[in-house]
Amino acid sequence: MGWFEAIVLGLVQGLTEFLPISSSAHVRVVAAFAGWDDPGAAFTAVIQIGTELAIVAYFARKIGSILANWFRSLRDPEHRHHPDARMGWLIIVGTLPVVVLGVLFEDAIDSVFRDLRLTAVVLIGFGLLLGWADRFGRKQRSLDDLTVPHGLTYGFAQALALIPGVSRSGGTTTAGLLMGYRRADAAEYSFLLAAPAVFGSGIYKLTDIGAGNAPAWGPTLVATVVSFVVGYAVVAWLMAYIKRGTFVPFVVYRVVLGVVLLVLVFAGVLDPAAGPST
Repeated sequence: MGWFEAIVLGLVQGLTEFLPISSSAHVRVVAAFAGWDDPGAAFTAVIQIGTELAIVAYFARKIGSILANWFRSLRDPEHRHHPDARMGWLIIVGTLPVVVLGVLFEDAIDSVFRDLRLTAVVLIGFGLLLGWADRFGRKQRSLDDLTVPHGLTYGFAQALALIPGVSRSGGTTTAGLLMGYRRADAAEYSFLLAAPAVFGSGIYKLTDIGAGNAPAWGPTLVATVVSFVVGYAVVAWLMAYIKRGTFVPFVVYRVVLGVVLLVLVFAGVLDPAAGPST
């Protein structure tokens, strides 16, 4: 992987991580369109650390309070009723599904799940589901209403994003809307829930960077820095947007992109397992 390729893919990661359109799918698709090799699951996981650091920076005060109150709840059981202490425990609960399923399906994540035909289908399917949830969800609940079953539901929705095209933010936000949460609350928990999973996955995949066909360390670090800078701007914009706007534009985009991918794959323009055919 060259430096230009790293900058482009870091930009793509930063632009798409927090939008409900699947960053892993876009990194995969952009590489295919450009005729580059699939950067691989390890590269994708590591550069997501950059966008997750953007979340830490944006929600620094909230995350600091969650950590402080969660640690206090370890010493004082009565403190577990504090809203931020509860949030800490619920983030742990919501993280369990992606950890278990990520380990069980590690080989598929690195291979079968990266097939462009599957990416296209889930872009369309989960896009339509997001549109339905956004249209018919009650949008009455706040994060104060979060329970263990709800946290697990969010967690399983996040685990579906192991398939490029589902979208981590899109899957968890859709689950939140279906459970009656407001857009901003569903998105905020989605972003907070992603932190342990993204950091854990990225750190786990660090040893794969520079090994075999994986990109080298230099380009990977450049892509990670770019994704952080761009990701911070995007999450700030999105949190402001969803307080007044709907997810309809993202639904339309997902469906159109999915259809275009299917057409190009079945027309022989794109190889579902690699870059463009020659």
